[in-house]
Amino acid sequence: MSDINNIPYKIYLSESELPKYWYNVRADMKNKPAPLLNPGTLQPMTAAELSGVFCEELVKQELDNDTREYPIPQEIQDFYKMYRPSPLVRAYCLEKKLGTPAKIYYKFEGNNTSGSHKLNSAIAQAYYAKQQGLKGVTTETGAGQWGTALSMACSYFELDCKVYMVKVSYEQKPFRREVMRTYGASVVPSPSDTTAVGRKILEQFPGTTGSLGCAISEAVEVAVSNPGYRYVLGSVLNQVLLHQSVIGVETKIAMDKYGIKPDVIIGCAGGGSNLGGLISPFMGEKLRGEADYQFIAVEPASCPSLTRGKYAYDFCDTGMVCPMAKMYTLGSGFIPAPNHAGGLRYHGMSSILSQLYDDGYMEARAVEQTKVFEAAEEFARVEGILPAPESSHAIRVAIDEALKCKETGEAKTILFGLTGTGYFDMVAYEKYHDGLMSDYIPTDAELQKGFDALPKV
Repeated sequence: MSDINNIPYKIYLSESELPKYWYNVRADMKNKPAPLLNPGTLQPMTAAELSGVFCEELVKQELDNDTREYPIPQEIQDFYKMYRPSPLVRAYCLEKKLGTPAKIYYKFEGNNTSGSHKLNSAIAQAYYAKQQGLKGVTTETGAGQWGTALSMACSYFELDCKVYMVKVSYEQKPFRREVMRTYGASVVPSPSDTTAVGRKILEQFPGTTGSLGCAISEAVEVAVSNPGYRYVLGSVLNQVLLHQSVIGVETKIAMDKYGIKPDVIIGCAGGGSNLGGLISPFMGEKLRGEADYQFIAVEPASCPSLTRGKYAYDFCDTGMVCPMAKMYTLGSGFIPAPNHAGGLRYHGMSSILSQLYDDGYMEARAVEQTKVFEAAEEFARVEGILPAPESSHAIRVAIDEALKCKETGEAKTILFGLTGTGYFDMVAYEKYHDGLMSDYIPTDAELQKGFDALPKV
């Protein structure tokens, strides 16, 4: 299927057109993201300090604000070819259903066994761990996409993989847990009694359903207390957004090939990995004054770090064992409601995206989960893909923007990121269909508790 401009229903690149580099948006930012701070000294973390937690090459990438393009190692390029290029899809059927003059495109990242974009960074981090001669890595996971991706990557490089999975997701998504175990990972519900910080959190919050902040604390403790292990993270950090830029670079190559320029670029936002990856090269053009775009970050109303959070230094984890990052945050002690967009239940936001948002280069919207699943169902019925709850936040706002075009008659071009599939999220879809899903929006008083506990920096 194609339109009058001969644009295919799905745009694929050839192998020779695949990105050969990751793009570092920090190189083009006038205001660089604030550095990570040592919680003891309140001084910027040094490479030596970070190397005790992270792989050495990843530390270099984390701290590099100046190198614009990073060559992708050949072994990672070869691995990417197993599932990349991912398709850039023109949502003709959705456009027709909505009766909108808007042109809607989505970059689909669910075309691999992990079911999401997370594999783009997982394989890179596992590669650098292997190059360093490590025995294994530890990590956290929310909905399970990152844990699944990392377990696949570690299996490929024969590395041990220890995953701390947010307890509510561990219970709601047992099949994703079993995929991780199939690839050889050990999976523990967090908070757990297997770590000192986990036991402390359980004592402080008995019966808690957990959070990404809790799981991070446990994973870091295990990494630093076991020789030959390092901690790896699936979102938030600069290095992760660097690896995920392959999404945006690939998207831009495909769009440029057909002379397509998006007016609006939309992504769901939890920690920032997929949104940052999708928008990076387009944001670079905006920062350099070469083009203009409207960027929209979409987050759950139950965990609204950008739309209702504070821009301040905060701990990246609930146990307060990690470095402090300047970001939009709800407070490291904030335990989100057990909503079904598990990958978006993080209390903070990427320092890169936080700085860009604070500088006015992008906007943010918070949406309720019943409206998100309404959009997910509408999309699935006409586009033939069952979307992940996280991605469906972007779908919600893409539909809203397309309906605005219907009202105004504007034929805008809308691009959004479809980060993955929702086939392991059927409990959430069941609750939506049975009318058992509710919308939780934290009160100002509840958020204030988190703000009151922010470190004094």
